[in-house]
Amino acid sequence: MSNFMGFALGPFGGDEETDDNLAYNKVKASSDFLMNNTKYRPKIAVICGSGLEHDLNPLADLANLLEQPDIFEYNNIPNFPTSTVPGHKSRMLFGTLNGIQVMLMQGRFHAYEGYSLSKVAMPVRVMKLCGIKKLIVTNAAGGLNPNFKVGDVMIIKDHINLPGFTGVHPLRGPNDPRFGSRFFAVNDCYMKRIRDQASEVVMEQKLEKCFHEGVYAMLGGPNFETVAELKMLRICGVDAVGMSTIPEVLVAHHCGIAVFGFSLITNECIVEEDSNLFANHEEVIEAANSRKDLLSKFVSEIIKRMDAMDLKNDQVKA
Repeated sequence: MSNFMGFALGPFGGDEETDDNLAYNKVKASSDFLMNNTKYRPKIAVICGSGLEHDLNPLADLANLLEQPDIFEYNNIPNFPTSTVPGHKSRMLFGTLNGIQVMLMQGRFHAYEGYSLSKVAMPVRVMKLCGIKKLIVTNAAGGLNPNFKVGDVMIIKDHINLPGFTGVHPLRGPNDPRFGSRFFAVNDCYMKRIRDQASEVVMEQKLEKCFHEGVYAMLGGPNFETVAELKMLRICGVDAVGMSTIPEVLVAHHCGIAVFGFSLITNECIVEEDSNLFANHEEVIEAANSRKDLLSKFVSEIIKRMDAMDLKNDQVKA
């Protein structure tokens, strides 16, 4: 068995273990449990990323603002794994935000925890069966673009799926047509119409100095990237790099969920061999704290605008 970018490769270039985490019956058991125990029927979901769901960090305020939330610990949801990362909670919330029903996922899963990418992305199919039409994905990322500073936010316009180059993919294995077609286009994974709305919000809230658009790349972790890896990614046009998000985005797009994503730049990538600086998880949490109010206000407005969007004339290609 070989290894690429931190992902175990089996004899066919995929996950070491082909599993049925995305199987309809398993996903439906999870969604049925949630729907049978909440009165809410949201159309918008949010996945909070590293440091972004911690009590002291940015989108924690968003969770706290949910009115009369129904809260489900992951270990009580059938077939759900549990996050093992510091700064990650493990619970699903349903509630209303400014009158809009929202499903909020606090704590995501990663390949470096030992989960297959299908398990990492399984909650998105649960969201689909719960009736979710639009999804906001967030993450903490290293800023590779030299113009990005710690605390900046990058709206994701595209991504480079490095593990996918080798066949390591959340949708590897038999396809279930109830969710989407075997082969699907991804040229508008991060829906431009939503990104255009986000750009308007940025201008209205006077955030131009700290918001950018760019390309996100995912590596396996848990180590931060080497200088050589970062130099290669910069040549490829990558602006920010992290260890998550893309599996969830691919599964969402496959099953027709419209996606908006952004990265909080929590550290500047080190691209000099003789640098005495080192990236660390504490730096990630500290940077996330610094944008608490700003991001809660931004995401609240994005949810409001997404709720008002009629996507009937937009094609989420699957």
